[in-house]
Amino acid sequence: METLIGVGVIVALVIFVIAKTATIVPQQNAFVVESLGKYSKTLEAGFHILIPFIERIAYKHSLKERAVDIPEQVCITKDNVQVHVDGVLYMQVLDPRRASYGIRDYHFAIAQLAQTTLRSEMGKIDLDRTFEERSSINAAVVNELDLASDPWGVKVLRYEIKNITPPADVLTAMEKQMRAEREKRAVILDSEGQRDAAINQAEGEKQKIIKESEATRQQQINEAEGEAAAILAVATATAEGLRSVAASLEVDGGDAAMQLRIAEQYITQFGQLAKVGNTFVVPANLSDIASVITMATGIAKQNGRTSA
Repeated sequence: METLIGVGVIVALVIFVIAKTATIVPQQNAFVVESLGKYSKTLEAGFHILIPFIERIAYKHSLKERAVDIPEQVCITKDNVQVHVDGVLYMQVLDPRRASYGIRDYHFAIAQLAQTTLRSEMGKIDLDRTFEERSSINAAVVNELDLASDPWGVKVLRYEIKNITPPADVLTAMEKQMRAEREKRAVILDSEGQRDAAINQAEGEKQKIIKESEATRQQQINEAEGEAAAILAVATATAEGLRSVAASLEVDGGDAAMQLRIAEQYITQFGQLAKVGNTFVVPANLSDIASVITMATGIAKQNGRTSA
């Protein structure tokens, strides 16, 4: 009976020792082991056996990227405006040993350093630029924190500003300024539209005048060409008529026909004089029709020879 009790005690002791010394490290975790109070090794993911009563797990670290909320704080900008700013910080443990022995609480240290660095960066720029310079502020904070946290075995990956909240009176002034800027842009756009419309209208009038002048010039050219063509046609027809008359005078009976035609025209035109007025002057040799016909015939022959 005593033997069974002794065996049971030994088995329980073995189980207890194994439970205390067997360690399973989860994935993306690292355990720092101390041997008699001194750093011994770092356990990675997997199953490990520690030396009983000699080795112990002193620190446990997660190697995953972690997000740390940076509380809201009051920052003073370059133009002496107080703004409330908060953010979020992303970091990751790269060296578990330095994270364990480099600093007591790296979470608290990095959060405090992020706040002080943010206040310093916000004090370098004016309020109006804080909203558009977020990326540069974030980059500056990350650079400063990364340099400070390197001895701690922690890598600061990025920092993001969540909110920038100016005082209520400043917000009201900013809204008025933005409203004034929008109204200013509206007036400028309206004036530019009117200017462009006036320019377009003037350009249209200019083109209209140019087209009308070109049309008038072309019309005058066409009319001049038409009149010239008409004069040329009349002259050509007259010349052809004179040549025909001259040719007719050369044949037998031509003179008699010419004299008869002249006599008819003479009598016709003389008869028209009485329709113009009651008083008119007639040549002294009006009754001598033969001499008039002879003279006209001579002129016709002379013109016919000249045209020929």
